[in-house]
This record gives sequence, C-alpha cells and structure tokens, in this order.
Amino acid sequence: MQVLSVSPQLPYFEDETHAVEAARATNDLYADLVRRYPTRFAAFAAAPLPQIDAALAEIERALDQLHMVGVTVATSILGRSLADPEFEPLYAELDRRGAVLYIHPAGVSACSPLIANYGLTWPIGAPIEDTISATQLIFKDIPVRYPRIKIINSHLGGALPMLLQRLDNQYRWAAPQMTEPPSTQARRMWYDTVGHFHVPALRCACESFGADRLLLGTDFPYLSGDGYRRSVAYIEDAGLSTSEAHRILDTNAASCYNWRGGKQCAPSNLASPLRQTSQT
Repeated sequence: MQVLSVSPQLPYFEDETHAVEAARATNDLYADLVRRYPTRFAAFAAAPLPQIDAALAEIERALDQLHMVGVTVATSILGRSLADPEFEPLYAELDRRGAVLYIHPAGVSACSPLIANYGLTWPIGAPIEDTISATQLIFKDIPVRYPRIKIINSHLGGALPMLLQRLDNQYRWAAPQMTEPPSTQARRMWYDTVGHFHVPALRCACESFGADRLLLGTDFPYLSGDGYRRSVAYIEDAGLSTSEAHRILDTNAASCYNWRGGKQCAPSNLASPLRQTSQT
C-alpha cells in the first residue's frame, strides 16, 4: 500500500481560480487512481493555498467525498511560513477532524540565494526547509494548540533531531510565549524515515523522537529501484531493536491514523509501502 501526494508540485497560486482548478484536477486524478487500485494506493489531498476559504472547501470535498486520507502542504506557501497566523483556520479545521497533515519541502531553497545559487536546492535545501518549518510550528505552539492534528514531517525532520537540546536551552529567551519545551512539542509530531539510507541519521532521529514517532518513507519516485529497496532495508539493518524496527515498518502508522475500511497505511514522502511486499 502506497500513500501518494503531489508534493512538491503543489497548487499554490495567488490567482484563486488557478489554484482551485489545479487542486481539483490533482485531487480528482489521485482519487481516480485510488478507485482503480484500492488495494495498492491511497492519497493525500492538495489544497489551493494561500486561498484559505477555497482551501477549506477543497479539503472538505477531498476528505468527505473523495475519501482521501489526509492533506499535504509544503514547508512554505509562496514565501509564507506555515506558522503564519493567516493559516490558523486551516489548523482549526484539521484539528476538528483529527486529520493527518503531511509536510514536504517546497523546493525553494528556503528562500535563500546562498542555497539556490550554488545548486543546493535539493541536496541541502530540502532538509533545511524541513528543519525551518518544523521549528516554526513548534515556536508558535502549533502542536500544542492543535493537538488532534497528526503532523508528519519529511526526511527525519531535517536537522531537528540534532537541534532539540539547543532549542530547549534557548527557547525561553527566543520565544518566551511557548507553553512547552521544543523537545516535548517535537515528540507530538511524526517523521518519515527518508534519510537516504544514512544509518546515523536514522538512529539520531530514533533516539531524539522515539521509535514510535517514525513512519516508513521511501522518497519514491526520486529513489527508485535499488534506492527504493534500500529505503526499507536500511531500517532493518540499522541496529535498532527488533521491536523498534517492527514498529517503524509495520505498526506506527496505526497509531498515527486509520485508513477507511479499518486498514492502516503509512504516510510518507510521496509514497510508502505499509509492508514491503511485491512493490513495483
């Protein structure tokens, strides 16, 4: 079972008509694919942001009529932070629903020419965007204020696992309004296991967040063939306990959310198998 999303090619336009048309086309395409192959695919919905009212209407259609299993957004929206107050209605609705919110890098080099001008948009820009987005949400208390949203960050949360103690040491003067330490809020969220097979990164995330907060991710189709297989195998070969590896590969998704029909599937970066069986 794979969970699909259109990220990072999300339907974000200042022109509302363009944004709505693109979002509806995307969601209808994925819904049709899921209907044709219901045992192989599920999908996250795209929303026509930053158009809030239109986004709320499309999320309602996608979740209630198209039966999509969550919503995907980028780490930033046309240069706006996900933690911008204008997106509070989106969080309120997702919290009301207890919905899954999957976050993927926008691929905009974190709006920095120091990244973009050196060909680093995807090599380091993507995990930097993951880091910034997750930290912004934490510093604005989003995981605390909207506790029913199942927030899933990509790529092990970027550099977040290595920064938790630094954030805990500094948040009282950097963001004194925070109601919980950053490390506590970080453990309210989930993280996919896309680490490009780097075992130390996986182990750091496991030790920082807990194995119960990691969900199998593959980065398909960007990692295909042997890369796809290694995305799963490296979890089994990372020296984790048998129970930790089993939770990451098989059971953590169930604690994140239930798919329609009582089945569970693991949300991830573009696509993820719930179990590694006959994937093509």
